[in-house]
Amino acid sequence: MTSRLAQWTLDVIDSRKMALFWSRALGYEIEHDGGSPHLLPPPDAPPGSPTVWLQETGEPKAGKNRNHPDLHVPDGEVDDEVERLIGLGATPVDVGQKGDEGFVVLADPEGNEFCLLYRRHPQQAG
Repeated sequence: MTSRLAQWTLDVIDSRKMALFWSRALGYEIEHDGGSPHLLPPPDAPPGSPTVWLQETGEPKAGKNRNHPDLHVPDGEVDDEVERLIGLGATPVDVGQKGDEGFVVLADPEGNEFCLLYRRHPQQAG
């Protein structure tokens, strides 16, 4: 048996603002249990889809993230999705990409980088 990715945890300053952004970006539902928001996959998500926990911190982000989520658009309309995410509060980020990487780098409203992939690994088809 091996471990599986179950949850992506992100340190944030404004958990409500970030819950709204990430829930809209991912189509996830916000669950408030009295503490930090937990984002749950929609009912039609594949079994085992990871959840998102937004852990509040008093420290602002410093430097480039050492890890980040890579998102994909099932129907392949990446340019439209980039515009949608920018409309939700994301911003384009230059981390040294040359333009032929197969992904677009964006940052959420608190500056946390994430990528939107133009193509996925064949084992991730779906």
